[in-house]
Amino acid sequence: MDTYYKPEHLPNFGTIAEGAPELAEKFFAWYGAVFEEGALSTREKSLIALAVAHAVQCPYCIDAYAKDALEKGADLEQMTEAVHVASAIRGGASLVHGVQMLEHVHKLGM
Repeated sequence: MDTYYKPEHLPNFGTIAEGAPELAEKFFAWYGAVFEEGALSTREKSLIALAVAHAVQCPYCIDAYAKDALEKGADLEQMTEAVHVASAIRGGASLVHGVQMLEHVHKLGM
């Protein structure tokens, strides 16, 4: 079955440099530095990336960071909890905009 997102695209991410090699080089250098061990472990960063991947709904990132998190020692329970945290934040961000709606409703006297 053909899908819009093709798993075989993920390993070819580096080819994005074709249109702007200088910018791609800077991006990939920065991207690599972000995921180095620091105040957060590489496992923690991978779990964050997995959670964000779900929030921004990037199937390529979900594939990459599900694998990466497992390789860095995360387990299914940690990964699932990270996804729930991202989902709660995303849901809360949608709901808090309801305050704006309420303000308009009250302003219009409805």
